[in-house]
Amino acid sequence: MSFYDKVYEVVKRIPMGKVATYGQIAAVLGSPRASRAVGYALHSNPAPGVIPCHRVVNRFGRTAPAFAFGGEDVQKKLLEAEGVEVRGDHTVDLDKYLARDLG
Repeated sequence: MSFYDKVYEVVKRIPMGKVATYGQIAAVLGSPRASRAVGYALHSNPAPGVIPCHRVVNRFGRTAPAFAFGGEDVQKKLLEAEGVEVRGDHTVDLDKYLARDLG
């Protein structure tokens, strides 16, 4: 299984209404310094409706300014549709919404 495939499997475990960070996903995969590679994998998401890449934010809880499937406003709307509050600065409260167990 490729690194990208492993990323997609972890992202599928993020529950609706929760988010994960790029670094968190990299750490779960045993490559804690590979957060950029996680981002590249999500940008190449082969199944956006199945692999919920909109649930992934950066370490500060910020949505992706260049969200691969329509920009940060689309990511914001997708998260809000799941009950995740996205603040005006396009950040999510990680204390409240971070998925804790993806391993």
